[in-house]
Amino acid sequence: MTFKTMQQIMALAASVVLLGGLVKASTLTIACGAVGTEFEQCQADVQAWAEKTGHSVDILRLPDATNERLDLYQELLNSESPELDIYQLDVVWAGLLAHDLIDLEPYLEPDDPVYFDSLIRNNTVQDRLIALPWFIDTGLLYYRSDLLEAHGRRVPQTRDELTDTAAYIMDREQTGLSGDKLWGFTWQGDSYEGLTCDALEWFHSHTGSSFVETDLSVTINQPGNVDALATAASWIGTISPEETLQHKEEDSRELFQRGDAVFMRNWPYAWNTAQQPDSPVQGRVGIAPLPSGPDGESAATLGGWQLAVSRYSENRELAVELVRFLAGEDTQKTRALESGYNPAIPALYDDPELLAAFPQFEQLVQIFHGGVARPASATGRGYPLVSRIIQRNVHRALSGTVSPEESLQNMHSQLVRQSHWFGHQPIP
Repeated sequence: MTFKTMQQIMALAASVVLLGGLVKASTLTIACGAVGTEFEQCQADVQAWAEKTGHSVDILRLPDATNERLDLYQELLNSESPELDIYQLDVVWAGLLAHDLIDLEPYLEPDDPVYFDSLIRNNTVQDRLIALPWFIDTGLLYYRSDLLEAHGRRVPQTRDELTDTAAYIMDREQTGLSGDKLWGFTWQGDSYEGLTCDALEWFHSHTGSSFVETDLSVTINQPGNVDALATAASWIGTISPEETLQHKEEDSRELFQRGDAVFMRNWPYAWNTAQQPDSPVQGRVGIAPLPSGPDGESAATLGGWQLAVSRYSENRELAVELVRFLAGEDTQKTRALESGYNPAIPALYDDPELLAAFPQFEQLVQIFHGGVARPASATGRGYPLVSRIIQRNVHRALSGTVSPEESLQNMHSQLVRQSHWFGHQPIP
């Protein structure tokens, strides 16, 4: 951790202490993100609970960068701080932070919602439900419906078909809506967590591998995964720009939304931005499951955010009440209608009002049911190391520094060598 990062964390921690100093007047403190309308929506949801119950809540505004959020959380939890009652967790933090979060299962009532099973499995560590799902994401394939129709091509079912269709349309169109070069496929190729998500989709849809399995065995070095990585590497400089090696989600979205790509891999948030009145591709975009390997099934990395209660909270029961309210069916429906968040409750995808507002929900719910979790709950404190090993070695193969075969061999040996970090200490 850099000195600058530590300074930023300590400044944020100080703001938590200041909020905590008001605990007699403000019953609870919750952490909420601030990407897009995230913070404003959180404020509205919390205010609804406060007006209903007569309690008051302070809200800690989190930094946008997820690594900074995690650093702050670990700083607070490692010091057993009671200043923050409710934590907003990324889907991959359940195993990492489980030791410091309470089991929510004993507090649930029979009429609580039924959530996507993949999220409940992800949030269950050592038979303890440590977070309730707040909203769900998975990887999606976005496509230019107008271009596919114009060229008589169907939505690709496999990666080979995606490669062929992307190249076919590139050759015939040449330029995108902006007047710049039209690319076939834009995705996230930088060395960061997004590349881990992409790699999981490639490998799992080809061989069923999740890097590290629930029994902590390392299963990554398989011939099918070599083929999948070789296919992805072949996209660089052909159907995907060289700059893909530095692309994150917003880079991909901007290229696609300008009208300069046929296909895009991204999260569901990009749908709403693509359909804005000032979007060049408004009304020209479709979504579909990500393409599979030659003999496998489509795989979409599971994402989303959860709500958890600190073991060190001095107001546990009240904090659980707020978490159950925020993760409840009524609040999740409101969040979908007001800010476009995808509910973590399958029943809401049959809601007539939501289907009228978001026709894509009919497709999304099937994709969400098939979401594939990263091995974060199983590997626990070792997951950040697992992800770094995947990112680094996949990126080296994509850039041509090593062959796909060597990349997979290196991933396997490094994961095995570091496997003593995987798993969990017993939770009291």
